[in-house]
Amino acid sequence: MIKTPIEQQRRWWIWVISLVAIGFGLLTIKEGGMTLFGGETVRVEAGNYVPFVLWFNFLTGFAYVIAGIGLWMLQPWAVWLAITIAGATSLTFAAFGMHVAFGGAYMQHTVIAMSLRTLVWAAIATIAWQLIKVRKA
Repeated sequence: MIKTPIEQQRRWWIWVISLVAIGFGLLTIKEGGMTLFGGETVRVEAGNYVPFVLWFNFLTGFAYVIAGIGLWMLQPWAVWLAITIAGATSLTFAAFGMHVAFGGAYMQHTVIAMSLRTLVWAAIATIAWQLIKVRKA
């Protein structure tokens, strides 16, 4: 079957967001896992990380990979998972903001990383919503 240029472009964007989600997830699991389970030396080297943010990011790394696989397979549930990840990341970022506002220790790296995660997942969710047909209930 010959695909039209629009279908080819649509498929290309799905590949992009799928690979970004999977790659981002694998890196998140690796980095978070190293900090959480790598021993006291690794945790000291990590600096003023915020435990609830670290655990959230580590655990959602698995959801990133699952969402990426589902998006690759054009599964409507993966669109909803991407939307959920974007929303949960935004809420965690807001909770992190409260932590900082109340004088909690943090690193600038966390602000940058959470900004990036929020933007990436908002973009993935938006693109997925536009490109993958989601049945309305």
